[in-house]
Amino acid sequence: MDHTLLDPGWWVTAIELPVIGAMALLLWRSRQEWDSRIDDLERRFDLGLGQMREALAAYKLEVAKSYATTGYLKDVERRLTEHLVRIEAKLDAVQTGQR
Repeated sequence: MDHTLLDPGWWVTAIELPVIGAMALLLWRSRQEWDSRIDDLERRFDLGLGQMREALAAYKLEVAKSYATTGYLKDVERRLTEHLVRIEAKLDAVQTGQR
């Protein structure tokens, strides 16, 4: 039986060090890949957030442009009330004329 296979120094040199080195390389590459993916996701998130903010600002501007003022609403209410009063007067005249 060969005693070199049982020698701890040989195991460390021939087996354990390359395995530990490969594991360290694997961990380092995984870390680099995850960092790259996180950076990509962060960039995409920032881009989407910027687009959403622009869309919200455009919507707010459109709402501000089409927003009816209180004075305009009061004017419309006054005109509708006057028109309804005229219709009511005509209906009253027709109703009293039929009796």
